[in-house]
Amino acid sequence: MSDFQEQLAHLRRRIARIDKKYTGARRQPATNHQPLAAPEEWLDGQEIETSHGRHYEFEKLYERHRRHGSIGIVDLEDLSGDLLDPISNGQIRGVPPAKWCFLDTETTGLAGGSGTYAFLVGVGRITPQGFRVRQFFMRDFDEEASLLSALTEHLKQFEVLITYNGRTYDQPLLETRFRMTRQRPPFSSLEHLDLLFGARRLWNLRFDSCRLVDLESQILGVERQGDLPGELIPYVYFEYVRTREIFQLLPVFHHNAVDILTLACLTAIVPRAFQAPDQTEFAHGAEMVGLARWWRQAEQHENALALFRQALERNLPDDLLFRTMLDIAALEKKLGREHAALPMLTDLAASRNPLQATAFVELAKYYEHREKNYAMALEMTRNAIEIEDSEALRRRAARLQKRIPAVKTSRLL
Repeated sequence: MSDFQEQLAHLRRRIARIDKKYTGARRQPATNHQPLAAPEEWLDGQEIETSHGRHYEFEKLYERHRRHGSIGIVDLEDLSGDLLDPISNGQIRGVPPAKWCFLDTETTGLAGGSGTYAFLVGVGRITPQGFRVRQFFMRDFDEEASLLSALTEHLKQFEVLITYNGRTYDQPLLETRFRMTRQRPPFSSLEHLDLLFGARRLWNLRFDSCRLVDLESQILGVERQGDLPGELIPYVYFEYVRTREIFQLLPVFHHNAVDILTLACLTAIVPRAFQAPDQTEFAHGAEMVGLARWWRQAEQHENALALFRQALERNLPDDLLFRTMLDIAALEKKLGREHAALPMLTDLAASRNPLQATAFVELAKYYEHREKNYAMALEMTRNAIEIEDSEALRRRAARLQKRIPAVKTSRLL
């Protein structure tokens, strides 16, 4: 059985399940009395011919005066060429926004693999006229090679590729499709920034979800109307291949273009947070904590400490507050400033919380090793045992007990 036949068999099984969930979503197939609509009858595009055959392309312009929620389209043109430097660990420096491209795909399946096709590839770019999205569309499977060839030519004008989960999904999928059509993938000449990782670092502690559409609502303030669920997109495309009713795909083209526009607008926001702490503005403590952890991972400990301490003043939820206090203490200790860690550990130990026992243990270590106050270290250890008893703590207490000199009493003659 060929890849295409296997894909059709898999889709038939999925369609049966989806139909139960979305009653009425399936349209009646075209009859012999209904004319079949070509793409050009519904969308402003053109058929493109390459050395590999033909495919279809559309281009949409979001003019400079328009806004996408909180971001103006004109603002994208003014982004700094060094904006992506910190978030890319110095890999992307001095590249003007005109050389950035924003890519997203719509595919025949969500699991990937050699049987999954990217039937629609959208590429956004920043231009003097506004934000342009070009969409490369294959009307049938024999147009894939032509689509990929044109995509390669289009990407030659850019130096930076920006995606959302593209490093683990879109790019590997496209590389597979290029190899299947015996073409060379064009991505080696592009620096790739997957914005998902920065967005998660910034907002994972604040929001339950960092999906692109959720951040579009939470951060940009955009509420999509009538958007097509992602799990229905493969189904709708296979319906189009069967019926040639292009109007069924209009929501897919819109979905893809808006995803790319949202990606560009979030690129105007997310990388700014990865500048030095004194150059950024934050509205939420959870964002500060997320970025502080990123600075800590990059071994920029002073930057991490600055953000951790600022976050304490932003009314953090209790669980995040206690964790941040312990993180500050740990960083101060790592920098050899145990005395600076003492106030945080003392405050943590003073109230009931999930990290109280840990704070007592750290205080015991401080008094034993830094101040040689074995009696105080023993008291801290015993407090920890009362909260979370363990064999290790009991051994510590026994060792400390032996180090405390016995009290000598006078003998009566």
